[in-house]
Amino acid sequence: MIEKIIQYGKVLFLILLVQPSYAETVDAPKVYKFDFGSGKVASGYVAVNHKSIYGCDKDYGFICESEIITKSRSGRNVLTRDFITSDAPILFMLKIPTGRYKVTVTLGDPKGESETTIKAESRRLMLENVKTKYGEVVTKTFIVDVRSPLLNEYKQIWLNARETRFLNWDNCITLEFNGACPCVSSVKIEPAGDLPALLLTGDSTVTDQEYEPWAAWGQMITRFFNSQIVVANYAQSGETLKSFREEGRLDKVLKELHQGDYVMIQFGTNDKVPGKYHVEPFSGYKEQLKYYIDTIRSKGGKPILVTPIHSRSFTEEGEVVNERGEYPLAMRETAKEEQVPLIDLHLMSEKLFKTLGPEGAKNAFVVYPANTFSGQENPLSDAVHQNSYGAYELAKCIIQWIKDHDMELSSYVLDDFSTFNPYSPDCFDDYRIPLSPSINLNKPLQR
Repeated sequence: MIEKIIQYGKVLFLILLVQPSYAETVDAPKVYKFDFGSGKVASGYVAVNHKSIYGCDKDYGFICESEIITKSRSGRNVLTRDFITSDAPILFMLKIPTGRYKVTVTLGDPKGESETTIKAESRRLMLENVKTKYGEVVTKTFIVDVRSPLLNEYKQIWLNARETRFLNWDNCITLEFNGACPCVSSVKIEPAGDLPALLLTGDSTVTDQEYEPWAAWGQMITRFFNSQIVVANYAQSGETLKSFREEGRLDKVLKELHQGDYVMIQFGTNDKVPGKYHVEPFSGYKEQLKYYIDTIRSKGGKPILVTPIHSRSFTEEGEVVNERGEYPLAMRETAKEEQVPLIDLHLMSEKLFKTLGPEGAKNAFVVYPANTFSGQENPLSDAVHQNSYGAYELAKCIIQWIKDHDMELSSYVLDDFSTFNPYSPDCFDDYRIPLSPSINLNKPLQR
C-alpha cells in the first residue's frame, strides 16, 4: 500500500516563489464554488474535472500525478450526480488570500459506497474516514486556517530553508482527498467570519509536519473540533521559547490573536539543549513562560500551558524514563502561580507509552525497518517524533484532558468524540488514517 501511494500520489510542489501573492494581485470573490466531475455544471459553480491542473493558466486545480477518475450517474441533482475519485490521494489547490475559511464538501456515490479522509494544507486531519452507504450523499464542513509569514508590509517571520517549501506558506489552500474510495462531488470555500480561534505554539511534537512518516498532535487535533472554532498551528520544528520569540513567531501569533482566543504553549523538548536558546527550568524557562502569558493576556487572549511529551525511553523494568528533566515541573508551577489552565501531556504521554510498552511504543514513533518506503535503505528509529498513529493518540489525550477538566474548549469538541483512556489506547492494527503522498525520510529540525 505504501509503495502504491508513493507511486501514484507524488506531490508536485508548484511553489511560485517569484510571483506576488494572490491577495496582492487579484480581487478574489468571497465564495469559491467548485462542481467536481465531467457532467453538467451546477448553476453558480466552476467545473473541475480530471483535466483541471493547477498552474499555468489556472489558479485552481489538481497538483498530483495520481489518475483522477470522473464518474457520472443518473439523477436530478446536477451537483451530486457526478464526482471525482481515485485509487490514490487527490490533491486540489486553490490560490487564495490568507484568512480563515469554512470548507463545505459533498461526498458520496449515488450508485455506490464511498470512504473519504480529508487533510488540509500541511497534512492537517480534517475529516476521518467518512463512510457513505450505497446511494448516500453527505455534506461535511470544517474550518481551514490559510496563513502568511507576513508580520507587516516590510517584515515577516523567519522561515527555515525547509519551511519555505511547505504547503502552509504557499498563498494557497490545499485539500487532500484520501481514503479507500474517495468520492467528491463539490467543494465550497467561503470566509469563516469572526470565529474564535485556538492558536498553537511549540516545537516538532506540535507542528504541522509536512512529510510522512512524521506527525505531531497539532495537525491531528483539528479532527476533533467542530466548525465553530479555528485551529491555527504556528508551532515549528526545533523551536524553543526564546527562538520562537526571536524569529517573530510569537509576534505573528499576537498579530492574529483576537479577544477571547485561546493559545496553547508547549515547549521544553529543545529548551534544555546547551547553546544560544538554552534556559534553565526554574529561572529562564519560567520567565519566558510568564512573558508569553502576560503578552497573550494583554491582547485579550487566554493562554493554556501544555507540558512537553515524553520520549520513547524505557528502563529495563518497562518504566518510562523522564528525559524532559524539571521543565514539566517548572511549567506546572508556573500554571499555579499565574493561574493558567494546564494540560499535563507529560503525564498523559507517560500513561500512554507505559501502556504500549517498549515494543508497542515503536508503533507510535517513526520506527520502520529498511525498505518500508521507497529509497529507504536504512532503518528509521526515532525516539522523539511520533508517526501518524502516535500523534493521533496524543491529540486524543489532550481532548480527553479538556473534557475531564471541563475547560472552555470542551464546548467545541465534536460530538463523535466519546472518551479516551491512555491506559487503553486504540489498537494500532485498527488505525486507518491513510498516508499522505508527501514523504521525506529526513528527521525534523532539532536544536
